[in-house]
Amino acid sequence: MGKPSREKGKRGELELMHILRDFYGYPVRRGYVFQHESDLVGLPGVHVECKRKEKINVYTDYKQAVREAQKRRDGAPVVFYRKSNEQWLVILGIEDFMDFYGGKYEHLRTDTEGEQECDFEGGSLHESGPDGQDGQKAYRRIEQPGTDSPE
Repeated sequence: MGKPSREKGKRGELELMHILRDFYGYPVRRGYVFQHESDLVGLPGVHVECKRKEKINVYTDYKQAVREAQKRRDGAPVVFYRKSNEQWLVILGIEDFMDFYGGKYEHLRTDTEGEQECDFEGGSLHESGPDGQDGQKAYRRIEQPGTDSPE
């Protein structure tokens, strides 16, 4: 990564830090790379990957956030994006979104025979190999009291 890209990334981290701190009140600071911290520290339960670039690679950047979050064990992997002249966007996995939103759904690994754990309106949300070999999760809807099953 060249110096202009590093500088743009640093400016993006500082901009996002000020938004989260000054507008939303979180005690966020830039992470110390040499101490193996995420891009921003201080957002509870969230591993922040900050991307300030023109070309967005959602899955590549999200996979990087997942690897780093697993390594650092500092929260759910979340990617914050901003292109020039655009608003900040947030990318996170659906299971983490639902955990934040209120836990109305839970995620489950597939069983050892590789059978799908859930089905939504006749089509599965995600197919997964035995023991979740492809690293993806299967999902199952948790019925709320007083609601009918989707079957």
